[in-house]
Amino acid sequence: MHAYRTHTCGQLRPEHVGQTVRLSGWVQRKRDHGGLLFIDLRDHYGITQVVFDISAAQAFANAEAVRTESVITVTGPVVAREASTVNPRLPTGGVEVRSAEMVIQSMAEGLPIPVYAENDTTPEDLRLKYRFLDLRKDKLHRNIMLRSQVIASLRRRMIEQGFTEFQTPILTADSPEGARSYLVPSRIHPGKFYALPQAPQMFKQLLMVSGFDRYFQIAPCFRDEDARADRAPGEFYQLDFEMSYVTQEDVFAAIEPVLRGVFEEFAGYDKETPWAVTSGAFPRIAYDEALLKYGSDKPDLRNPLVISDIGEVFAGSTFKVFASIVAGGGVVRAIRAPGAASQPRSFFDKLNSWAQGEGKPGLGYIVLEGGAGKGPIAKFVDEQRLAKLKELTGAVDGDAVFFVADKADAAWKFAGQARTRIGTDMDIVEKGAFRFCWIVDFPMFEYDEKAKKIDFSHNPFSMPQGGLEALESKDPLTIKAFQYDIVCNGVELSSGAIRNHRPEIMYKAFGIAGYSRDEVEARFGGMLNAFKFGAPPHGGSAPGVDRIVMLLADEPNLREVIAFPMNQQAMDLMMEAPAEVPAERLRELHLRVALPPKKAE
Repeated sequence: MHAYRTHTCGQLRPEHVGQTVRLSGWVQRKRDHGGLLFIDLRDHYGITQVVFDISAAQAFANAEAVRTESVITVTGPVVAREASTVNPRLPTGGVEVRSAEMVIQSMAEGLPIPVYAENDTTPEDLRLKYRFLDLRKDKLHRNIMLRSQVIASLRRRMIEQGFTEFQTPILTADSPEGARSYLVPSRIHPGKFYALPQAPQMFKQLLMVSGFDRYFQIAPCFRDEDARADRAPGEFYQLDFEMSYVTQEDVFAAIEPVLRGVFEEFAGYDKETPWAVTSGAFPRIAYDEALLKYGSDKPDLRNPLVISDIGEVFAGSTFKVFASIVAGGGVVRAIRAPGAASQPRSFFDKLNSWAQGEGKPGLGYIVLEGGAGKGPIAKFVDEQRLAKLKELTGAVDGDAVFFVADKADAAWKFAGQARTRIGTDMDIVEKGAFRFCWIVDFPMFEYDEKAKKIDFSHNPFSMPQGGLEALESKDPLTIKAFQYDIVCNGVELSSGAIRNHRPEIMYKAFGIAGYSRDEVEARFGGMLNAFKFGAPPHGGSAPGVDRIVMLLADEPNLREVIAFPMNQQAMDLMMEAPAEVPAERLRELHLRVALPPKKAE
């Protein structure tokens, strides 16, 4: 018999009754019934109930002494449970093991955090400090297993689509990816630093220049940026891919089956009913349209509400607040809420209070009933203007229309927040679904108010729509790029682009953003030099693995799907990183620490 186990704790069934088996695992729970003692024994695969009878004195004494979460090995026969004690919630619930022997492999000390508790309110800092215990919890354990299965599925599906997996360097040069890089000092090159890659961007493009056609990898990426619920500090993983001789639509056609397939495969994870997944081609929504209709470049299409531009309804009206905003170049946005006329007054008052809590004057509205408008703004909207409002929004009797008026940038953002809040409060956001879309036609450039200059708005290596001619003849702020984002349920899964593979277009694009030819060559010489020797048209994207798993697990935070995450301050509380380095190590690296002055208390 094996030293530790003949079966796992999730393996035994009624057909094993009568066999003598050996199991090893953690003591999840103990129940003392006098002359009988029950232990729920858990391993990676499941739970088996083990019974200790006082007649097996040594095993019973060991069972009495052992603490929960200790590791034990038990040996004994499998017996059928009495009908009244069968546990249908467990795959092993029809049997139990009568322990004849028990060995304590590792006695657990008193637990600093609960591993199994019905209402676990353990603070996050303790969960992260004792992550090895936290990972024993059933839900988190399943999330990490889901992550592994999702990665395996992504890899299999990419290979089926004709992609080849490559690995790109971890120690590399710094590049402008929109965030700060982690720097690694070089011992043998004093005063010089490597950078950890924010993404394998340039390397995957160089692979295309090298003649490889379809690349992918499950790529680790490193960015020195602040944490958010959907963004882990320090490091994250993405399904990075690139393709040669492709248009934007070719990229979409390659990755949509992969993502749809993965989401359909795991749509039933930990759910009573599998969630629906977008069928057919993912909707394409232009960036400008997304800001107008949804108030976000990451629209949640489960919410049926749509925003309309209705500035003309109030232009020159007696409602001076809105009229003056329109006259000053601002906009008025409207959100039609179907059937909201039946909502109680408290519904509208709560939305108004919410808007005030967001720093706004309130959230104006009109309720449509009997062919007329009611509400605080209705008296300013005559019959002709009301007809125009209905025409622009599609509103009918029984609906309510909410208004946001401000400068364009502020208006689309707050209208998007209001759309989300109204949809949530009305409980009309579709449940049990993953709804995908592409956001396309991003602006190539934007005006940086702080620097008072034109800069790239997204990825500087993207191909501008219209190519060199557009860069030479158009207002830069009107030029669109072949850039695109994949969005699911309001979460951005990735950004991507058709790349700028022609040196003359790159020089011009960077020149518009204020970079001289010499600066471009100094910063991107490796890739630029490669493009001068024949580069194919190419493009790709990089959906975030962490975010995919977070959506599938229906978790609100990435830390629930990462085995060993950092906290929001980019600290690893378990391994106590970052940490100070001994002076001799710093001397080896030719470094001297210059700490900021301590703040006066």
